Amino acid sequence: MSKMTRDQAVAKLAAGIQADLAASSTLLELLERQFDAALRHRSAQLAELADLLMPALEAMEQRRVQRVALVRALLGPDADMAQLIASLAAPTRAAVAADWHALEQMVLECKRLNARNSALVTEQYSIMQRVLHGEEQTYAPR
Repeated sequence: MSKMTRDQAVAKLAAGIQADLAASSTLLELLERQFDAALRHRSAQLAELADLLMPALEAMEQRRVQRVALVRALLGPDADMAQLIASLAAPTRAAVAADWHALEQMVLECKRLNARNSALVTEQYSIMQRVLHGEEQTYAPR
């Protein structure tokens, strides 16, 4: 296999960001569905959603690893996306910077929804444990 040119590497990196934007949009929808299923105690639906979430997250992780490798191949072992974006020509720089910023925002929102869903499920589990096993120390501070 021949080496990639700089333009090809940048194009591959930009395509990966676009793929992650699409995947993040799907993740946001799945996380909303997960929250709804948890609220309604629909365990079968939660399992189905987990089966959909895991491959999407794994694909995003693979693209992230590829992105890091491309940036490092282009700019050195300590390079990051900000440095890569700054090194691009004006029209490409603006497009990649906008997509990167949008991806960062979507990832933050996915993390927020995931934390919210986790807190809900954890609280539901805690309540169920208290219902099934009673309070260990009713008057102890929490």
